[in-house]
Amino acid sequence: MPNLLQRARTAIQRWSPKNQDMQKRRYQAARVDRMSASWLATETSLNQELRTDLNRLRSRGRELIQNNDYAVKFVGMVKNNIVGPSGVRLQVRIEDAPGKPDRLANAAIEQAWKEWSKVCDLSGQQTLRDMCETLVGGLPADGEFLVRMVRGPEAGNRFNFALQLIDVDRIDTAYSSGATATTNAVIMGVEVNANRRPVAIHIFAAHPNDGVTGGRLRQRVPVENLLHRFKTERAEQMRGVPWMAPGMVSLHHLGNFKLSALLAAEHGANHFGFFTTPDGQPPLGADDSSGQTITTSQPGMYDTLPTGVSFTPHESKYPNEVFGPFVKTTLQRIASGWGVAYHSLANDLESVSYSSIRSGSLEERDRWAADQEWFIASFMEPIYTAWLQLSLLSGAITMSNGSALPASKQAKFSKHEWQARRWEWVDPKGDMEAKILAVKAGLMAPQDLANSMGYDFEDTMSSIAAAQQIAAQLGVQLTAYDPTPGAQARPPNAPTSV
Repeated sequence: MPNLLQRARTAIQRWSPKNQDMQKRRYQAARVDRMSASWLATETSLNQELRTDLNRLRSRGRELIQNNDYAVKFVGMVKNNIVGPSGVRLQVRIEDAPGKPDRLANAAIEQAWKEWSKVCDLSGQQTLRDMCETLVGGLPADGEFLVRMVRGPEAGNRFNFALQLIDVDRIDTAYSSGATATTNAVIMGVEVNANRRPVAIHIFAAHPNDGVTGGRLRQRVPVENLLHRFKTERAEQMRGVPWMAPGMVSLHHLGNFKLSALLAAEHGANHFGFFTTPDGQPPLGADDSSGQTITTSQPGMYDTLPTGVSFTPHESKYPNEVFGPFVKTTLQRIASGWGVAYHSLANDLESVSYSSIRSGSLEERDRWAADQEWFIASFMEPIYTAWLQLSLLSGAITMSNGSALPASKQAKFSKHEWQARRWEWVDPKGDMEAKILAVKAGLMAPQDLANSMGYDFEDTMSSIAAAQQIAAQLGVQLTAYDPTPGAQARPPNAPTSV
């Protein structure tokens, strides 16, 4: 223990002008004083934090999705905005030469993809769109998904390729080990090499908590057959963080608060007050001094209480004037943590204006568009590459003339794009007029405008041409397609202006 002289010297040094000047120049958020003593922070890695918290975070997130209205709403928003009603659509872009599309091959691959999308589930229960919705629907509570790619006859379809969704509960989060001279390191069930590149996943052969069919027999599965995907938030992260984690505590307590307020309001509506007597006995059903039975709450009558009996009214405080603003403020905080607009999460359009809803919707759509790009790169791209290879080798992609596309030209046939869902404009008339003006001014290509609306430009032009042909055969004039300043019909032999 320091003696009195040492403690005095330390105090003098601490409060010297030099140290006071250094204290002023420190980051206020890093100071430790009585105002920030309860602000606990650690310097542990994200993997170390997830090692102890991930399973509990996942189980609590799933409980919220089962029982909390707003959690269910958020899951629906994730599904609707990332996958959408039509799913992520494939647009093949094969060309025989620059600017000359190979329409036969494009149509053959797109048709084969549609057929495989109906039989892609190894269990035979879901289409590809449904599987995508299941995967992204689990991200709010799980933060990650696991898919096994099945190749060969086991797939059970003529494409020799199928997918199997695996519950991330089957990843052995508790299994971690350091690297040795002959073995790789394992971090929460993910085996990595010296460059921290995943090489295998250690999963249970069955769900560990599935009753008589459960088990804890662990097996090592190479990543070549698996897609373990999550959004990386920090360097060297090995497992996914549930998307709802920032708002789970607030949502849990808000649910309990609203339930308590509801029960208090119901109790207050059912109880008008209390009768009190000197001896504590209930007065109801007793007779007064004249022999009259005590009656209460009779229409058009005054109630009479016997001597010594008093009435205390019950005053319920719920719902009161601060209940709504408190709930709204809490939901705004939760919506901010989840990166969505408050009016979308809370279904509250009561006090929003056109400008505010437009601003909030546009910002939220940027978030969904980014999530779409992540999902396409993480899931759609790898399964399409594997599917195309297996389908070409199996001779499962045939053109309209019956000939199969050769597997030797896989590089040529691999050119494609993805069309994710898009959203209606907040102000359809004004936004559409602005886009048309941008096209006329040469600031936007018609293809880009079609893509922003969720349409393929070539398919749209083909449909318009088919509609005009049918109308001409039936002698009907489609005035909507008369020549306009934005779409002039050019004679076949007219020179192209530069």
